[in-house]
Amino acid sequence: MTLLELVRLALARLGASRLRAALTMLGVIIGVASVIALVSVGQGATSGITESLQGLGTNLLTVTPGASRTGLTRGAAGSSTTLTVDDASAIGEIDTVGAVAPELSTQALVVAGAQNTTTTIVGTTGAYLGIRNYDVWSGSFLTDSAVANSLRVAVLGATTADDLGLGADAVGGQISIGGLPFQLIGILQPKGSVGIANQDDVVLVPISTMRHHFVGGDSVRAIDVSVRSADEIPLAEAQLEQTLRARHGLTGTASDDFNVADQAQLLDTVSSITGTLTILLAGIASISLVVGGIGIMNIMLVSVRERTREIGIRKAVGARRGQILLQFLVEAVTLSVLGGIAGIALGVLVSAGIANAAGWALVLQPATLALAVGFSALVGIVFGVWPARQAAVLDPIAALRYE
Repeated sequence: MTLLELVRLALARLGASRLRAALTMLGVIIGVASVIALVSVGQGATSGITESLQGLGTNLLTVTPGASRTGLTRGAAGSSTTLTVDDASAIGEIDTVGAVAPELSTQALVVAGAQNTTTTIVGTTGAYLGIRNYDVWSGSFLTDSAVANSLRVAVLGATTADDLGLGADAVGGQISIGGLPFQLIGILQPKGSVGIANQDDVVLVPISTMRHHFVGGDSVRAIDVSVRSADEIPLAEAQLEQTLRARHGLTGTASDDFNVADQAQLLDTVSSITGTLTILLAGIASISLVVGGIGIMNIMLVSVRERTREIGIRKAVGARRGQILLQFLVEAVTLSVLGGIAGIALGVLVSAGIANAAGWALVLQPATLALAVGFSALVGIVFGVWPARQAAVLDPIAALRYE
C-alpha cells in the first residue's frame, strides 16, 4: 500500500469512531493551541515594547548627570550638576551625532481659562521634536529665535491639552504656567506611555526661559543625543564619553561624573528577556502535547486489541510486519496531525483575542505554525511506535483465533 492509501485508510478508520477520535485529539489540540497562543503573546508583547521604546527617540543616547558626593556620602544617581548647555554644544560637534537637545524640568501648575492641571514642564530646544519623535498636531514648535530670546511660549503634549480642554483653536492664545503668562504656539500629536511614564503629559518651553523663570544655574537634567545612524551608536557613545571626560577634567582611572543610556542596548535587553519568557511559556505549554501523545498511545493500544482478528487476516494473506507497523503508525500520526491543525486554528483565534484586548499587533510567524504541525506529527510518531509494534509482532495464528 502506498502512503496515500494508508492515510485514506487511517481517515476512514477515524471517521468510523468520530467521538473517540475527537476526544483523543483533544490533548494535542489544547497543547498546540497553548503553544501558539503563548508564543504569539510573547512575540506581540516584544513587538509592542520595542515599538514603545523606539518611540522614545531616533537612535537615541541619553546623557544624565552622575551621583554627587558630600564628604563620604554619595547621593543618588542624577544628583550631580555636572552637565551644562556647553556640554550639549560640544557633543553636537561630534561627527557621528545628528542632533542634540539639552533638558531642564520641573513641576508647575498650568492654567487655561477655568481649567488647570499640574504637570511636568520641560525646557529644551527645537531639536527635541525630531530627537524624541514627536509630531506637531496643531501650530508650531519651539524655534531657535524663541530659545535665543527667552520667549514665553509653550507647546502642550496631547494629554495636557486634553486636561485643559484645549483644541486647535486655542493655539495662539494664552495660558499660565507657574503664575506667568505664556503664549500657546502648538499642540503635539499623542505618543502614548512607556511604562508608567506618560509622554503626552508635558509642557515644552525654551530652555532659556525655563532657566530664567523656573530653574536657576547652568546645569541641565539631561542631554538627548540622536546618532546619525544605528550602526554608529557604539562609536558615537565612545566619542561622547571621551568628549565629556576631557571637558570635565577626568583623567586616568577617574570615574565618569555622567551616565550614558543606550537605547539599542535597552531594546536588546528587553528582546532577550521577553524571548526567554516566551520559550519558557512555550515549554510549559508543550507538556499538554505530551499528555495528548499519551492519550494517542492509549487509544492506539486499544485499537490494536480491538482489531486483532483483522491483523491476523492481513498477515495470513501475506502482509509483512513492516506493513502492519506502518499502517498503525500512519493512523497515529494522522490523528496527531489533525489535532495539530485544529489546535493551530484555535491558537490563532485565542492569539487574536488576546492581541485585540492588549492593544498590540497580532504576531504569528509561519515558522511557529510549521513547528507546531511538525511537533504534533513527532508526538504521533513517538507515541504511535509502541502500539504499531505491538500490532506488527502479533502471531497470525493466535490473532485468527482471537474473539
